[in-house]
Amino acid sequence: MRDVIITILLSFLLIIRFFTSQPQYITGQRIRISGVVSSEPVLYPNRQRLTLSGLKIYLPAFPEVYYGDRVVIEGVIDGGSLSKAKLVKHEDSNNFLMDFKARLVSFWQKTLPEPHSSLVAGIILGFKRNIPQDFWSDLKKTGTTHVVVASGMNVTFVAGFLISTFTPFLRRKWAILASIVGIWLYVFISGLEAPIVRAGIMASAMFLSQAVGRLAQTLRVFFLTAFLMLIIKPAWIGDLGFLLSFGSTLSLILFGTKVHSKLSFVPSIFREGFSTSIAAQVGVVPILLFAFGQFNILSPLINMLVLWIIPIVMVIGSIGGIVGLVFPALGQLIIYLIYPLTSWFVWITHLFANI
Repeated sequence: MRDVIITILLSFLLIIRFFTSQPQYITGQRIRISGVVSSEPVLYPNRQRLTLSGLKIYLPAFPEVYYGDRVVIEGVIDGGSLSKAKLVKHEDSNNFLMDFKARLVSFWQKTLPEPHSSLVAGIILGFKRNIPQDFWSDLKKTGTTHVVVASGMNVTFVAGFLISTFTPFLRRKWAILASIVGIWLYVFISGLEAPIVRAGIMASAMFLSQAVGRLAQTLRVFFLTAFLMLIIKPAWIGDLGFLLSFGSTLSLILFGTKVHSKLSFVPSIFREGFSTSIAAQVGVVPILLFAFGQFNILSPLINMLVLWIIPIVMVIGSIGGIVGLVFPALGQLIIYLIYPLTSWFVWITHLFANI
């Protein structure tokens, strides 16, 4: 009964929040908006796209705008977009975390050729600005774009790595709290996009329940996270990343264990990726079909072949990048260890994209 009452109250609050937060824009109105870019802009050959104040905005490719920058933009309202957009003011982010991220990405780019450097930056930090167009096309055709964008999978790996690193040196509660701090540092560095925020909230809730000695119910945490995110930012209800993240997560919660148990015949190195991909597709396929009208039926197989490299690339790539900021030569030697793995990923996606 308590859960029902809480659900009704949260639903009522969400409805009120949604209707009171809608911007009152008039088509044809010229406006000036300002704010901090809260997610990594999408870079095209001759323009870049970002979202500010609920509006989709296209700007010239230069000067480049980055996540964390403060901008002032003028333009004309055209539905949910800002047409004839002009960048009036642009202040680079002086944030330590953003500077650290930029230095890591720069080191990977200096060490590895494309598309390998972009693949590493995408896997570890969800940084996808410099991904070559042909490689991005291969990712879309094979259903593997989730690997190079900020996603819940990244947070899951980070959470597991942090708790296993801190536990031998700290008491359990302190290890959990340190892991939560690390998770949110990663969320802010990667960009406050819906999938990674969702994973950050859920991982934090699970860890906190362990710290206080209570067993968290995954479905309850899932729905409370959805309500919380939409109350804070109602515009996420129409965000494709938000819908895909929650659709795949709900499918994994409901079907993940069952699918994994049915695939005992699959070699262990591939089983986790294959079972995760198949279970996630239950919630993802309807959304993809509705949004794009297409879906690659081989996607679970392709994901099985490439997902096993992700945790290895995340760990070695992160260590190599951090070490490289202090000892460049040593960092490069470490980064070279993952080149065969990124080569495998690039080859597999290109092969299946052209079938």
